[in-house]
Amino acid sequence: MPEGERDDLADLLARRALTEDAARPDAAEKRHGAGGRTARENVEDLVDAGSFVEYGRYAIAAQRGRRELDDLIARTPADGLIGGTARVNGDLFDPERAACAVLSYDYTVLAGTQGALGHRKKDRLFELIARMRLPVVFYAEGGGGRPGDTDYPVVSALDTRAFALWAKLSGLVPRIAIVHGRCFAGNAVIAGCADLIVATEGSSLGMGGPAMIAGGGLGDVHPDEVGPLEVQAANGVVDVAVADEAEATAATKKLLAYFQGRTVPGPEPDQARLRELIPERKRRAYSPRPIIETLADEGSVTYLRERFAPEMVTALARIDGRALGIIANDTRHMAGAVTSDASDKAARLLQLCDAFGLPVVSLVDTPGYMVGPEAEATGLVRHASRLLVAGAALRVPLVAVVLRRGYGLGAQAMVGGSLHEPLLTVAWPSAHLGPMGLEGAVRLALRKELEAIPDEAEREQRVRDLTAQAEENAKALNAAALFELDDVIDPAETRGLIASTLNAAGDSRPSGSHRFVDSW
Repeated sequence: MPEGERDDLADLLARRALTEDAARPDAAEKRHGAGGRTARENVEDLVDAGSFVEYGRYAIAAQRGRRELDDLIARTPADGLIGGTARVNGDLFDPERAACAVLSYDYTVLAGTQGALGHRKKDRLFELIARMRLPVVFYAEGGGGRPGDTDYPVVSALDTRAFALWAKLSGLVPRIAIVHGRCFAGNAVIAGCADLIVATEGSSLGMGGPAMIAGGGLGDVHPDEVGPLEVQAANGVVDVAVADEAEATAATKKLLAYFQGRTVPGPEPDQARLRELIPERKRRAYSPRPIIETLADEGSVTYLRERFAPEMVTALARIDGRALGIIANDTRHMAGAVTSDASDKAARLLQLCDAFGLPVVSLVDTPGYMVGPEAEATGLVRHASRLLVAGAALRVPLVAVVLRRGYGLGAQAMVGGSLHEPLLTVAWPSAHLGPMGLEGAVRLALRKELEAIPDEAEREQRVRDLTAQAEENAKALNAAALFELDDVIDPAETRGLIASTLNAAGDSRPSGSHRFVDSW
């Protein structure tokens, strides 16, 4: 003890040392051996150095009735939940904008389960988050509720407030959950209520773990097979899939920055490239990603739910330093038609952007809604309408760009319900617009005339000729001549027009009461 140091301070420092990883080298070594990082290592990597203000550091598991106090202090630091406030991305934003709340379950403490004091700690932090309007990052790994706590009388524990308090933050502050390893039951609910989920290749995410599955009479399931990443990414649960915790933390810092404000504009890609990115052949499929990445500041794009509903691309990005959301049809999948899943995917991005003041850019190339008995079996009527409702409810600026095909109600849904709903609706010279697919419209409108042509080859040639005439009429310039569009532009002008329109719109954070963001 340094000369003159008081005994009470020495006791405090000794106790504090027991909360650090160095006090449990066996636990840290086991974690590293499994390819993971400790909870404190993740928090340290996420937050700006020296900025973390911890709450509940000295909490321990509520198990004094069955374990010695010294053992609990040594083996259950923070009751398995590290939490507090910090700064994240302080190199990009001033201290107020960089302020953030961070929580992390500690899998080395009773498998990251949710203890009695851990719940109280969450309650305290969630209430402070609401009061201070802090964005939240939550490392959610863990096994769910903890049955072994003895110090609190409980029958059902259904009066636990943490889940209600966490859910009430929806739409109030941005919340990002990181999932690595096994994340079940209550821990999975924490992740599922978040606005964005980042998950690693080694994750297994599920509403019930193996014990609950077996207890329900559903057989024995290995923990890693409950909800592996390949399942949860394909079904849309996971927004961003990464390799490991280091990559998850880096991705999360980038995601968080979209909600923290405007940055210095990044490098601007060569906009002339946009003139060559739409195939001249009208039926040739193409990826919208090169278009998105050319419009956006270099390196600023993050794609969301990539493996789910690939016919709809959703992303967060920056243009001229301003964060925004992007939706785009991908003609390589389902010809870019708007399916039930695509509607859900796009509608949720619109909700997310609307809640936190991010403008939206819509890049349109769609034949319309997917139709037919198989499509209707997916609940298309309701799901398709969801995109229209979400678009009509937008309070943030929307800019629409028709790249090639803009047909039918699906195209209207992509632009907020009408070509005149966005602040600006423009088209590229390659664009054609119509109330439905042009060949289908010809066959429907002229059915009797076509049926009267006995020769099949002659009949199909007639369809091609009439479709070509319809395509000529459907050109973007003709639509602009009737003022259905605000302008038809050189593709190289697109980024500048988007930036100018959003600058004219000013601050887009909605005022008034907040709306929750649908968990799906």
